[in-house]
Amino acid sequence: MEDHRNHASPPDRLVRAFGLLQATALNMSNMVGVGPFITIPLMIASMGGPQCLLGWLLGAILALSDGLVWSELAAAMPGTGGTYLYLREVFRQTPMGSLLPFLFIWQFIFSGPLEIASGYIGFAQYAGYFWRGMGPAQARLVSLAVGTLVIVLLYRSITAVGRLTVVLWIGMLVTVLWIVASGLANFRPRLVFDFPPHAFTFSTGFAAGLGSAMLIAMYDFMGYYDICYVAGEVRNPARVIPRSILYSVLAVAAIYTLMNLSIIAVVPWREAMQSKFIASEFIERLYGARAAAVVTALVLWTAFASVFALLLGYSRIPYAAAIDGHFFHLFARLHPRGQFPHVSLLVMGGLSIVASLANLDTVIAALLTSRILIQFIGQIFALHHLRKRRSEVVRPFRMWLYPVPSVIAFAGWTYIFLTSGRAFIGFGLLTLVAGIAAWWIRARVNRGQHRHLS
Repeated sequence: MEDHRNHASPPDRLVRAFGLLQATALNMSNMVGVGPFITIPLMIASMGGPQCLLGWLLGAILALSDGLVWSELAAAMPGTGGTYLYLREVFRQTPMGSLLPFLFIWQFIFSGPLEIASGYIGFAQYAGYFWRGMGPAQARLVSLAVGTLVIVLLYRSITAVGRLTVVLWIGMLVTVLWIVASGLANFRPRLVFDFPPHAFTFSTGFAAGLGSAMLIAMYDFMGYYDICYVAGEVRNPARVIPRSILYSVLAVAAIYTLMNLSIIAVVPWREAMQSKFIASEFIERLYGARAAAVVTALVLWTAFASVFALLLGYSRIPYAAAIDGHFFHLFARLHPRGQFPHVSLLVMGGLSIVASLANLDTVIAALLTSRILIQFIGQIFALHHLRKRRSEVVRPFRMWLYPVPSVIAFAGWTYIFLTSGRAFIGFGLLTLVAGIAAWWIRARVNRGQHRHLS
C-alpha cells in the first residue's frame, strides 16, 4: 500500500519548521495585502453601491469551499509544490499524468509573476499618497525597489523566514484593526445602508456586476492556500495545513466585511468608489493628516508582507517541478548553506518585477482567468479522482459534507470565468491551448531524442 508520506519532499533536504501560527500568518499576510485597500473602491463601483457586500459574502463561501479541496489534497500529499504535486500524483497512473502537471507549470509562468506584480503595483500606487507628483516612471522604480528588497529578505533559511513572517503578520493586523475600530466607533448606518434604487433587482447587468465583484473578492482572498506550496517545510502537515487554511479564510472574511462597513460608514460610498487612497482618506477624515500618514505607512507594510509571502510560496513551485524532471534542472538547486531554492527564488522574483510594468486592472483579471481552468477547476477534478480511483492514498483529512463544497467551488469558479469578459475568457482559453501545444511539441522532441539514443 502506498503511504502518503512518500509524496513529501525528501526529509533530509527541506527543514520542517513551520507550525500552525507561522502557517496561518503566512496565509493571512498573503491574503490581506494592498489588495483590499485598493479594490474596495473597485468593489463598490462593480455593483454601484453597498450591495457589493454580496460579492464579499459569495467570495468567502467560495474560498471556504475551495479551501476544503486544498485541505484534503494537501493533507494527503504534504510535499512542496501545491497544485503541481497534486496533479502529478493523483493522475500519475493515467494518460493525463504528464499533461496536467506540465499545464500547471505553464500557466504558473504567466499567473505567478502577475499575482506578485499586482502587489508591487499596489504598493507603488499607495506610495503616491506621500509622493503626490509620482508619475508612471517613478512608480515603476518603486516597484523595482520593493521587488529587489523582497528577494534580498527571502534569500535566507526557512527558520529565519518563519520568524519574519509572523512580524509582518502583526503589522498587517495592526493596520486592519485600526481601520475597523475607527469605523465602528464612528458608525453611521444611514451611510452604510444607503442603497441606490433597484439595488437587488436581478438583471443581466446585475449578474455581470456580481461576477466582477466576485472576481475582485477572490483576488483579495487569494492566498488562503499559500502554505500548501511550502508544505514540505511544515510540521505535522495533516493537522496544520487544513486548520491554517480554514482559520485564514474565516478571519480574513470577517476583516474584509468589517473594513468595508467601517469605511463606507465614514466616507459615503459614492465618494469612496472614486478614491485612490481610501484607507488614508478614511483616517484623514477622522483624525487628520498625520494619522493618515501613519495608516498609509501601515498599508505599505501590509502590502510588503503580502508580496513577501507570495514570493516565498511561489518560488518553491519550479523547484518541486525541477526535482521531478518536469522543469529545468537548474531550478532544483538549493543554497549550500541556507538549504532554500535560491535559483527559483531569483528567477520568479525577477519575472515578477518585469510583470509589474503592466496595468493593475489587467493584471488582476489576467492572472485569475489564466489560473481558473488549469489550477482551481483542475484540482476539483483531482480530488474526485483521488477519492474514486486512488483508494491506496491515505487521506488524514477529509472534506466535510463531500461533495457539496467541491460542487460549490466548481460553480463559483466557472461563474467568475464566464463573467470576466470576452478578452479575458479568450486569454484563459489561449493559455490552455498554447500549453497543450507546447506539451505536445515537447513530448515529440523527447520521443525523437529517445529513438536517436536507442
